[in-house]
Amino acid sequence: MLGNALIGLREGLEASLVVSILVAFLVRTDRRRELPKVWLGVAVAIAVSIGVTLALTLSQQALTFEAQEALGGSLSIVAVGFVTWMIFWMRRVGRTIAAELEGGLEKAIAMGSAAVVVMAALAVGREGLETAVFFFAAAQAAGETTGPLIGFLAGIVVAVLLAYLIYRGAVKLNLGKFFTVTGVLLVFVAAGILAYGVHDLQEAGILPGLNTLAFDVSAAVPADSWYGTLLKGVFNFSPQTTVLEAVVWVLYVAIVLTLFLRRPRRPQSPAPAAPAGDTADTTV
Repeated sequence: MLGNALIGLREGLEASLVVSILVAFLVRTDRRRELPKVWLGVAVAIAVSIGVTLALTLSQQALTFEAQEALGGSLSIVAVGFVTWMIFWMRRVGRTIAAELEGGLEKAIAMGSAAVVVMAALAVGREGLETAVFFFAAAQAAGETTGPLIGFLAGIVVAVLLAYLIYRGAVKLNLGKFFTVTGVLLVFVAAGILAYGVHDLQEAGILPGLNTLAFDVSAAVPADSWYGTLLKGVFNFSPQTTVLEAVVWVLYVAIVLTLFLRRPRRPQSPAPAAPAGDTADTTV
């Protein structure tokens, strides 16, 4: 529940901020007549995201056990790829995303009503599709309970509320720090989902080593204990972890977390050239 709440909060806030930027731009430039088209695009994006989630759920139920494990494991790896790309993309474009969205909306308005709807749908739909696949993988990892859905919806509600308060100026949120902290937490959530995906592929017979355990702490951390449930829900920790799962988890966290926390180098501006005829002053 907590892991899915984090997914809903992070992804929901990104999508909500995209909508807030588009709405604020239209209000600021006195183009309120374009707002219904933006909201239509947002509705289309939400409908497509929900449809993808339902399609994945229904298609998995119609498969054999081995096929279910293969599909679940493959989608888990795809979801981890999505969320990894997303946290780095947001860090790179976070400061310029408003200008990019406003420029795209300006061009769409000039092209016509349909372009505005499509632009809004694509801007929000990118976040929605990532969320659909990542939520599906996280929910599968957590098990067949209502906890993942409740946590995810709670995160979405909080995200929408925060975005509205930011839009109205009632809340000042340091988005840079927020996305950094949630990005670090999502790295660990994604590592757990990646390990779960590897385990699914092992159960499907695609990857070897299903019975080769790195450790078994089920006696100290029972799966049905409150702390076992907490570790499972947030980090997808399994008391019985195979060697391949452990290796994949450690490598993912070590590589991705290091790259994410490393500050990007800023290009150094060249020193101004001395005017023609001048010589360097060597006097001490």
